[in-house]
Amino acid sequence: MAIADRRPKGLGYVMKVRVAFVDDHILFVEGCRKLLESDHDVVGAYSDPRAFLIDLPQLKVDVVVLDVSMPQLHGLDTAREVLRIAPSVRVIILTMNEDPDIAAEAFRCGASGYLLKRSAGAELTLAVREVMNKRYYLTPLLTKGLVGSLVQDPHARKPLYQLTTRQREVLQLLAEGRSMKQAAAILHVSARTVAFHKYRMMQQLEVHSTAELIQFAVRAGLV
Repeated sequence: MAIADRRPKGLGYVMKVRVAFVDDHILFVEGCRKLLESDHDVVGAYSDPRAFLIDLPQLKVDVVVLDVSMPQLHGLDTAREVLRIAPSVRVIILTMNEDPDIAAEAFRCGASGYLLKRSAGAELTLAVREVMNKRYYLTPLLTKGLVGSLVQDPHARKPLYQLTTRQREVLQLLAEGRSMKQAAAILHVSARTVAFHKYRMMQQLEVHSTAELIQFAVRAGLV
């Protein structure tokens, strides 16, 4: 249950913003929790994005703070799923990834904020406030590089983001060392479906072996 003042809102008392973290860097998340918890209701911290998506409908969360690089499911694909399940939730990406193309893709996915893990701590509080006021927040550390990425020709986007969400899920799981059977179990599809996506990606990316496909995933930052 959200922690809230019970006094009338007319007197200036409002419910605390409910925030959840999805990041496999546990010590970092604990620091962020301490930064926010005096003025916000931190309702959960998850290292497994798929477990978070299962719990999301019950959390009644206002803001989700996500990393980009996470096991089993890429942060931007997690953001897409969050917004599909709970369209009113505000998503903030908090990552070490300073690639402006990734930041641009995050906003295309529906994210409302993008911060770096080397940003000042006060930026996180500011970002939460901004997105809750239905505004966007981008760390000043990336502003210059983002403009070009946002206006580029869609056909010039990185090959990773020309793959479908399901293809990226399959690719990440294979790159993490899962067999096709294991990937199928995680995704709740058949091994034949995983094989189809694998070979379709190989055609699209013009690679000729599983090893080359995995090398692409590593270069793209999926693992």
